[in-house]
Amino acid sequence: MTGVLAFLASIGRVILGLLASVGRVTLFALETISHILRPPFYWREFGQALVQIGWLSLPVVGLTALFTGGALALQIYAGGARFSAEAVVPSIVAIGMVRELGPVLGGLMVAARVASSIAAEIGTMKVTEQIDALVTLSTHPMKYLTVPRVLAATLAVPVLVAVGDSIGIFGGYLVGVTRLEFNAAAYLKNTVDFLEFWDVGSGLVKGAVFGFLIALMGCYFGMQSGRGAQGVGRATKSAVVAASVLILASNYVLTEVFFAA
Repeated sequence: MTGVLAFLASIGRVILGLLASVGRVTLFALETISHILRPPFYWREFGQALVQIGWLSLPVVGLTALFTGGALALQIYAGGARFSAEAVVPSIVAIGMVRELGPVLGGLMVAARVASSIAAEIGTMKVTEQIDALVTLSTHPMKYLTVPRVLAATLAVPVLVAVGDSIGIFGGYLVGVTRLEFNAAAYLKNTVDFLEFWDVGSGLVKGAVFGFLIALMGCYFGMQSGRGAQGVGRATKSAVVAASVLILASNYVLTEVFFAA
């Protein structure tokens, strides 16, 4: 009986710890949003964050989308051939990229690159007491460090998703025309005919949500970083894991909201 109670108590501690973490992250997010709506705003930090998050993430997002689009075309062709439905390759590649694969894979790649970078940078600033120095200079750390990065990621990731969607569809086009012997004009026509505005729009909305979550997790765990190199390392790892899990979870929720029958 004592062992059962100890086991239940351990489960309770884990659940309470999880709920406490969710509460802290929620309060951090609400505080971030409140600071976005109030001056001052540090435009230089915002511009630097926009370049770091948007422009410098473009190569990895583009390459991921290109190979994903090509692999998707091959898989759909192989599956469709079992039912003599090879003609659906262009439309399914386009819809799959703009609705799901473009936003999710783009978000995960940005999370791996950006959330870790933000957490390591802010965590190092905390360890070296640079954040305390900002406070002594009457500069709010959240306004200076968190708000520019969160806003930049929220604006940049949808653009990355749009570019990734285009490159992914182009990757499917290259494989379809050169490897699967589709007619180039017919492939493009099927792609355009089956895509609807909300297919693209839903992916961009997902990109904005993912960008917000990525930067928020990087900033949160950076601010919560422990002392020393190990603390910064744990914060970096936690930021990437949390951002990736939240991307996948929020993707399901948004898909349910946008496309549920």
